[in-house]
Amino acid sequence: MLSNKLPPLRSFLVQVSRGASHLARQQYDVIVVGGGHAGTEAAAAAARVGAETLLVTQKIHTIGALSCNPSLGGVGKGQLVKEVDALDGLCGRAGDWAGIHFSILNRRKGPAVWGPRAQLDRQLYREFIQSELLSTPRLTVLEGSVEELLVTEPDPEEPGHHRVTGICLANGSQPISASSVVLTTGTFLSGSLFMGQTSSPGGRIGEAPSSAGLSHTLRERLGLRIGRLRTGTPPRIVKDSVDLSLAELFPSDSRPTPFSFLNTQTRCKPEDQLPCHLTHTTPGVERVVMESLHLNCHIQEDTKGPRYCPSIESRVLRFPGRQHQVWLEPEGLTSDLLYPQGLSMTMPPNEQLRLIREIPALHRAEIHTPGYGVQYDFVCPTQLSPALQVKNTQGLFLAGQINGTTGYEEAAAQGLWAGVNAARWALSLPAVMLSRTESYIGVLIDDLVSRGVTEPYRMFTSRAEFRTSLRPDNADLRLTLKGFEEVGCVSSVRYREAVRVRDSLQDALEALHTLNLSTPTWRKKLPNICISEVKNIILTGMRMLQYRDVSFEMLASIFPECLSPYMEFSQRLKIEAVYRPHCDLRRKEIERIQKEEKMSLPQDIDYFTLPVSLSQEVREILDRVRPSTLGAATRLQGITPAAIVHLFNYIRHMEQKRRRKQSDQKEERGEELCATNASLPQ
Repeated sequence: MLSNKLPPLRSFLVQVSRGASHLARQQYDVIVVGGGHAGTEAAAAAARVGAETLLVTQKIHTIGALSCNPSLGGVGKGQLVKEVDALDGLCGRAGDWAGIHFSILNRRKGPAVWGPRAQLDRQLYREFIQSELLSTPRLTVLEGSVEELLVTEPDPEEPGHHRVTGICLANGSQPISASSVVLTTGTFLSGSLFMGQTSSPGGRIGEAPSSAGLSHTLRERLGLRIGRLRTGTPPRIVKDSVDLSLAELFPSDSRPTPFSFLNTQTRCKPEDQLPCHLTHTTPGVERVVMESLHLNCHIQEDTKGPRYCPSIESRVLRFPGRQHQVWLEPEGLTSDLLYPQGLSMTMPPNEQLRLIREIPALHRAEIHTPGYGVQYDFVCPTQLSPALQVKNTQGLFLAGQINGTTGYEEAAAQGLWAGVNAARWALSLPAVMLSRTESYIGVLIDDLVSRGVTEPYRMFTSRAEFRTSLRPDNADLRLTLKGFEEVGCVSSVRYREAVRVRDSLQDALEALHTLNLSTPTWRKKLPNICISEVKNIILTGMRMLQYRDVSFEMLASIFPECLSPYMEFSQRLKIEAVYRPHCDLRRKEIERIQKEEKMSLPQDIDYFTLPVSLSQEVREILDRVRPSTLGAATRLQGITPAAIVHLFNYIRHMEQKRRRKQSDQKEERGEELCATNASLPQ
């Protein structure tokens, strides 16, 4: 159950310093640069592993700030939050504390692709993160700006391999030494803010970018390939100026689902949670965009922006004449602002006001803070190892938007894993990895380091070929035990709870397997269920639970003695029963693909019309490159293993269809030949 009190704070003076001269030490195991979502998870994870850790951030009061949308989770992203929580990270528990609107996205599809999501109170989220960090043993927080990294010159015996030794602050104080450093600079690395035709240095409104010396070290001294990406944020709208009666109401789920496996309920009660509202753009919105393009230097740049969370200008240019969704989302329980998701824009403020008033529900809206764009440097992530360590610089780890990703959840996941490995490096422990088969975090990292990015990377369930087994409900079983026994980042309290859950679920599954009844008997016990098996065969309780209309509660009411003790896991057992056959089938598919890498792909194939589940991004890449074999397709940047599975199944199906057609034609020719021979004179 979620407590109604923030974690107790340790002495503020011990934990927080506003200058290097106030630090109790000048030598740390791990230094984390940046106090965003990646940085907070990295610092907390490094400290949990056992490293003396220093978190350096430009402003202490902005630690845990929700720079853009005050929300957490979603399709693919929610899976990352559950996995971060399973590894004892912060964001899941913070989301449960600060959530004011909880919902499960993708309910119409299977539980494997459900997306846990919550709208958050900005102030409550920031307070929780700061409280957690300031009460974390072995973690010190320092307010300051990092001027540059301290790195050694390459060893003559290992050309090109530097080693990080610490940082220098911009205030000219004494350097701070460390065995490893984690950079989580977000959008602050050579960041520039754009609004209309004006631009200024910055990583977030009102905050300066990171030091130019840091960029110089990465680019010049370490020789890293640096790219440039962009993102943006919408204007914040005064709530009282919006006519919500003209928008569609979307209340929170009646039974909110917490992010954290340690919580059984959310802090904000269902009746106190706030609704979201849905409205749409109009032709007037498109007109304002087109009329103001010449005033919008950000949208005219060649720098790549996010494909899956684009600005309204990008949407209009790419999909002219289309109506677009706009979600009006609350920013907090006591906030008087709304966040218009879907209206990220960088045009001049007066044009922004013109645009939003073209939407009926916003026809009298007032802007509190205009939207703006951000451009920033990122390090091409193929230069990183799966531990998120820079290949040519020992002890230097990168996480978050500096690796070309977008979103709080992707940043938090990378931050946790970079923090874990930075601590293990400092403590002379071997690096740990997560594979694609066991986690979405593994998918995320593998995609980054093996394929790189050409645009801001966002996690989707379609990127994971094992998504039927990488579900939100079982992240604790997949990762918590490993996090305690192998990684060292999970507390004993969470570990004991995970062991209890694992053992209880195993006992429940065994109990279901022991319920062996004939189909006539099952029909008598469940008269309202249509059992498809025609023959009189034996079915287990596990098999019956795979029926859509059969719940664990129904079986427990029939067999209370053996099943009632496991009622708290009723939904998890139902999901496990439904997906177990699919998981087994998917593993076999992957094994077949690995054997069929030489399968030819037709060069005249129309990838845009293939009746398979391929994203538009994947279709564009395949159409442009036109790989000759399945193996060649797997090596293309941007092609996910999940897409390869769909492509493989389609090609195999078409090949089987072609062979059947050839066989039928052969039989027809044989019959014609027989008929001709029979008609010839003997």
